[in-house]
Amino acid sequence: MREKLKALAELQNVDLEVASLRKAADVHPRQIAELERELGVARSAIEAERARVADKERQKTQLEQNIVDEKDKVKKWEARLSEQRSTREYSALAREIDIAKKANLTMAEEQVELTKQLGLDREALKGKEADFATKQQGLSARMGELRGKLGEAEAQVKSLEGRRAGVAASVDATLLRRYDVVRKKKLPALVGVVAGTCQGCNMNVPPQLYNNLRTSLGTDICPSCNRIIYAVEALQETPAAAK
Repeated sequence: MREKLKALAELQNVDLEVASLRKAADVHPRQIAELERELGVARSAIEAERARVADKERQKTQLEQNIVDEKDKVKKWEARLSEQRSTREYSALAREIDIAKKANLTMAEEQVELTKQLGLDREALKGKEADFATKQQGLSARMGELRGKLGEAEAQVKSLEGRRAGVAASVDATLLRRYDVVRKKKLPALVGVVAGTCQGCNMNVPPQLYNNLRTSLGTDICPSCNRIIYAVEALQETPAAAK
């Protein structure tokens, strides 16, 4: 019975190691997702800044075209000015020319201001793009590191699962089935009983059950937590066995 129990205890040690690795590795996908979200926010911010600068560039282009169009219109009107036969028509056209020239002057001032502001925005964008590139590089490196750790953990788990298959083959089939049922619900599934107390739930087991475990060196089920229990003496080497 002791050998069966030792085989099951060894199997559980492997399962506990697998569970510990998976728990430690579970944090990596969440950290990667958080870094991806952070990178996404930074990317959206820089794209919005680029769009703002591009919009100003379109405004500048449109304003320059409007100025050209207005100047052409003034030239045409000035050419027609000498053709006007009446004073009234001449004055009306002259007034339109004056209004157009003032509008051109206003647009030219707007163009100067917009060009100045656009230059400042372009320089600011360059700085923000440099900051984004640095941040992107850092976040990408961190994500790569986390993915590497995740891959290592998965490789270790795979190796342990291969080892588990070998250990499981040495466990009593009936005991293995019972263990696997309990393991799916709670781990550790196999716990010792010390001084009549189950180490899984810290509840006392019936005295007769405890005595049977100590006498048989076998296993049973805890009435309180339904784990597989055994007397800790069963896995302790006797003086004779130690020799």
